[in-house]
Amino acid sequence: MKAGFVSLIGKPNAGKSTLTNTLVGEKVSIVSWKPQTTRNKILGIMNGEDYQIVIVDTPGVHKAKNALSKYMMKSVEKGQEGSEVIVYVSAMDKKPDDTDREYIAKYAGKKTPLIIVLNKCDEVEREAIVGRINEFKDIQGVDSIIPVSALTGKNVDMLTQRLLELLPEGERYFDEDMYTDKSVRFMVSEIVREKALRNLDKEIPYGIGVAVNKFEYREDGIIEIDADIVCEKQSHKAMVIGKGGAMIKKISTQSRQDIEKLVDTQVFLNLYVRVKEDWRESDFLLNQLGYNIKDLKD
Repeated sequence: MKAGFVSLIGKPNAGKSTLTNTLVGEKVSIVSWKPQTTRNKILGIMNGEDYQIVIVDTPGVHKAKNALSKYMMKSVEKGQEGSEVIVYVSAMDKKPDDTDREYIAKYAGKKTPLIIVLNKCDEVEREAIVGRINEFKDIQGVDSIIPVSALTGKNVDMLTQRLLELLPEGERYFDEDMYTDKSVRFMVSEIVREKALRNLDKEIPYGIGVAVNKFEYREDGIIEIDADIVCEKQSHKAMVIGKGGAMIKKISTQSRQDIEKLVDTQVFLNLYVRVKEDWRESDFLLNQLGYNIKDLKD
């Protein structure tokens, strides 16, 4: 059988997380319009009768400005280690720039095959797809260029087939009923963070963290969860809570519905909002919020 690791890299908002979820067939990564929403390496596991593809969804490539940003960029680099294939995801709705060319050049022509995926092909005309392929086709050392729509699934089977052709023969790394290596607590925190980002839209920066403080199975079969939404300013806290508590209630309801699908039982969810200025600069808080920065220290 075929088995191996595939790393997805690319700029923020290229659609890496959506592509991961589409490939795996389960919701593994947080999906939001806001850039840099994926902060950890997340493993999504594709299982077939004769293959297992482990997808490493990494944070978006960007310039590090604080401790969290540095952690995220180290996570990108760590994501490449041990991978059999690297997939660079570029969004069709944005022309390639120096960052794209820099990272493609960094991995092109190396021992590890590089595939360029042109995502969001459902949003442009056929002529635009051909034009974008032509912008990349002369780069030396690229295995293939595949236009896909992670949202609709168009050409994702073509990408899967090419990955299988490139992966070596081997044994499964994970049990075939697993679709991610992350804990349930981590997935809960990501669900809450996603709902907060989606509902707050452009009202608040994406400097939001979620810490799960309690995850307890009660005797009546209900799972009781306490979690903190951490923001940087008092004004942000007011926005998260909303008028009369309307926003935090909405975030809680939507989060609880997704968490119940994840754990397949009833959930009692308590959300609290607390302010911690510069939490993205605090190693202690980053660890508390689930970012395994100890493993990424030099």
